[in-house]
Amino acid sequence: MIRINENYLKLQSSYLFSEIAKRISAFEKANPDKEIIKLGIGDVTMALPDACITAFHRAVDEMADEKSFRGYGPEQGYSFLRDKIAASDFQARGADISSDEIFVSDGGKCDTGNFQEIFATDIKIAISDPVYPVYLDTNVMAGRTGNFKNGRYENVVYLEGTRENGFIPDLPQEPVDLICLCFPNNPTGAVVTKEILRNWVEFARENKAIILYDTAYEAFIRDEFLPRSIYEIEGAREVAVEFRSFSKNAGFTGTRCAYTVVPKTCMAYDSEGGKHSLHALWNRRHATKFNGVSYPVQRAAEAVYSEEGKVQVKELIDYYMKNAALIRKEVAELGLECIGGDNSPYIWVDAKMDSWAFFDMLLENAGVVCTPGEGFGQCGRGFIRISAFNSFENVQKAMASIKKNMPHKA
Repeated sequence: MIRINENYLKLQSSYLFSEIAKRISAFEKANPDKEIIKLGIGDVTMALPDACITAFHRAVDEMADEKSFRGYGPEQGYSFLRDKIAASDFQARGADISSDEIFVSDGGKCDTGNFQEIFATDIKIAISDPVYPVYLDTNVMAGRTGNFKNGRYENVVYLEGTRENGFIPDLPQEPVDLICLCFPNNPTGAVVTKEILRNWVEFARENKAIILYDTAYEAFIRDEFLPRSIYEIEGAREVAVEFRSFSKNAGFTGTRCAYTVVPKTCMAYDSEGGKHSLHALWNRRHATKFNGVSYPVQRAAEAVYSEEGKVQVKELIDYYMKNAALIRKEVAELGLECIGGDNSPYIWVDAKMDSWAFFDMLLENAGVVCTPGEGFGQCGRGFIRISAFNSFENVQKAMASIKKNMPHKA
């Protein structure tokens, strides 16, 4: 008799975005003639930058010629891409990261979920609430969280983001081993200053903890005084792993390319207190379970750092942030409070009612899809997330429909 990993049975019945898709499908079947505008799941809608498309085509042509054909590439990524990432995303901002500390992958979601594999199952984890579900669910699968009781897992330290603290959690009140942070935050759009981030780094150093820092939305930061990377903070190399993605800045959601930074000075410990390099452990895991991102995709990602690529990526980000500004304006005119949308493509709205009820109301009355905050944790109850990823015309149409058809007023 083959036995299953029973930790999977501790997962809640439905993954957030699967439940959203199910409700949309049911609505479409019942209302086949009604238009639906999706401002829920954070999937981009604009085409890849021309520079990336040109590089993509050129690389595909190379694959058609035996002289330039590429088979298996380095699992960690080709040096032409890793060098550009290190120079442009880190060294240019004064962050001491070298190209061989960068691991190219097929998605930030995969990396944030997979990285926990190299840690023991009995460590204490701290996770933000509200939170992107992958951080929590993958630790449930691994058996670290204990059972689900009264809306939370019993062995998790929840870092609460609330209206009172601006959805920026306070430091844990107890020692923890692993800390999951995301800024600009998904789902709330909240951002942190260097001073706040420095407090987290100091806490991790004092407690010999590791920070898993997801900064998939850093390209949307408009305030130049805000940190783009945790490695802009002194000492972060010893305690932090950073995850980044080309999905949202350059539209690679369907193309799949991201990277994880693991400094060689970042250490964890065995049961006897011996130090071990996370870089070496992740390299072993990465090379064992992954054969690398395809050559054409990496060439397309490299083009993001070309002069024309930088201009085109900025245009994409400006386009989505124009959407975000409109959403914030219209939400405010409805009398609803919100954060985000200024340094993030997400707007976090106080719905002043049950978040799933608000989701259903918006879908049924206005034909607009949002994301219920409750799906991101207890602290998301009563809030919704609206995504700026759509065409400007659709955002205009969606907000006009909400204003016209939404019976709820603050």
